[in-house]
Amino acid sequence: MSTIRLSPLDNVVTAVTPLEIGTEGAIQMIPRGHKMAAEAIAKGAPVRKYAQIIGYAAEDIAAGAHVHTHNLEFRNVDAKYEFGTNLHPVEPATQIDTFMGYRRATGRVGTRNYIAVLTSVNCSATAARLIAEHFTPEKLAAYPNVDGVVAFVHGTGCAMGGDGTGFELLQRVLWGYARNPNVGGVLMAGLGCETMQIDWLIEAYGLTPGPLFQTMNIQDVGGLRKTVELGIAQIEQMLPVVNDVSREPCPASELMVGLECGGSDAWSGITANPALGYACDLLVAQGGTGVLSETPEIYGAEHLLTARATTPEIGEKLLDLIKWWENYTERAGGSMDNNPSPGNKKGGLTTILEKSLGAAAKGGTTPLMGVYKYAEPVTAKGFTFMDSPGYDPASVTGMIASGCNLVCFTTGRGSAFGSKPSPCMKVATNTPMYERLTDDMDVNAGRILSDGASIEEVGREIYQMWLRMASGEKTKSEAQGLGDYEFVPWQVGAVM
Repeated sequence: MSTIRLSPLDNVVTAVTPLEIGTEGAIQMIPRGHKMAAEAIAKGAPVRKYAQIIGYAAEDIAAGAHVHTHNLEFRNVDAKYEFGTNLHPVEPATQIDTFMGYRRATGRVGTRNYIAVLTSVNCSATAARLIAEHFTPEKLAAYPNVDGVVAFVHGTGCAMGGDGTGFELLQRVLWGYARNPNVGGVLMAGLGCETMQIDWLIEAYGLTPGPLFQTMNIQDVGGLRKTVELGIAQIEQMLPVVNDVSREPCPASELMVGLECGGSDAWSGITANPALGYACDLLVAQGGTGVLSETPEIYGAEHLLTARATTPEIGEKLLDLIKWWENYTERAGGSMDNNPSPGNKKGGLTTILEKSLGAAAKGGTTPLMGVYKYAEPVTAKGFTFMDSPGYDPASVTGMIASGCNLVCFTTGRGSAFGSKPSPCMKVATNTPMYERLTDDMDVNAGRILSDGASIEEVGREIYQMWLRMASGEKTKSEAQGLGDYEFVPWQVGAVM
């Protein structure tokens, strides 16, 4: 098999191997993963892949020609939307799957047990890192149920509009991390004069200071050194309490998985993303929750999601996000088609429409149960959507703040991403990359092409690993220590 045609309606095929001139009718060299015209396409005519429009011919394209950025142009989406017309009722699982998790006093279940050192502002970032770095593996050896002490620092928190979108986003992120079920104890450190006042956050979100939730400001404590000393002392008091937990059997319905992709290529929408979508369907059948995000990367595929919305209101919320992003990029002098990165294009993806159609496959086939703002708590069970940019660290940060206790990340070009406090597993879209980055990839969905594995088989492999990692099995990202620098709250709004 040298090419793949994903639908009889498509007028392009994808090269499974590099095509020499004359192979499969190619009239030009076609790189692996790139598109070849399966028929002549007139200038201005739509180009179809996945049975959907991915762009328009910028010139007459001959059959057998390479179709890519040089002859395929993007146009803004102008679709007619339907709501609830493609609902596939979820068949409840015949058996209840379980994992060994940490059940919290709130009733929610953690897959890890961290102490988080959160910062209200960049000015307290050094203090937070020094506090966390004090707790080496040797010092934590006496507390085997504590996964670590982690500093979550960021580059904002002040010089920002106090009532604007950026302020609200950061508040939700900090609150979301403080209450994520993978966090057993919290120390929040500030400077004292910043816009993001800790006291305001506590009041706005009803946080209650206590033995497992401590706060302090450098200005009140008396400087950096004293703040670090106090922070270490406070965490030392937390450790025995945070350690005093045990994993217990919990139903898979308690899992909330963030569905992420990064460094995508042409195989993302053919192998890894559909397999992740199948795993999401298995989780939803158990009563669990999958969270899709990256609004710019469902642009051009949003009509497929609105057709799965259980109510018109849910579908309209998704379309409102799409309109916001169109206005946002226009104000910045950009285009929604700016999203595909150079790596995406080298991997065969040409337009955001093509990228989005592959990315949306991560959400499986079940009904869309809810649409949420960035870092807003996800309360619905089943398949859901959270607004975020397409930048992977910012997207995952929002999903963890929304309550995700696991993350699953597909990649075609390769990625060294990892996250805390929610562990991240990575799925390779193609076998050559998996073999190059074997220390970073947990699952090889490239087997669907190279070995003839089915999407369902790889999807079950992904789902089964969720249960194991939720029970404490380390992902390859965790084994390499990733996650301390991937906390990146989305920054929106003016810097004052």
